[in-house]
Amino acid sequence: MKTKHVQYQTHGTCSQLIDVTADEHDVIQQVFFLGGCNGNLQGISQLVRGQKIDDVIARLNGIRCGIKGTSCPDQLCRALEQLKQAPVK
Repeated sequence: MKTKHVQYQTHGTCSQLIDVTADEHDVIQQVFFLGGCNGNLQGISQLVRGQKIDDVIARLNGIRCGIKGTSCPDQLCRALEQLKQAPVK
């Protein structure tokens, strides 16, 4: 199976980095967050695994954390947008 991978440095959240891999059909294979609320982010990672990138972006894009203009789910969308453009290896 061919995959594509990106490490995205987050902005405006407690998590600092999102490491995400998808297959050549844009199905998410794995997601790891560095920092942030460990339990919540493990849950998000499990929920999005096996989902199409565009479906996850449609559901999570624009979610805010309190008064912040973004959130970890929203930053995951930024990472997934980059992942869509990544080369398949």
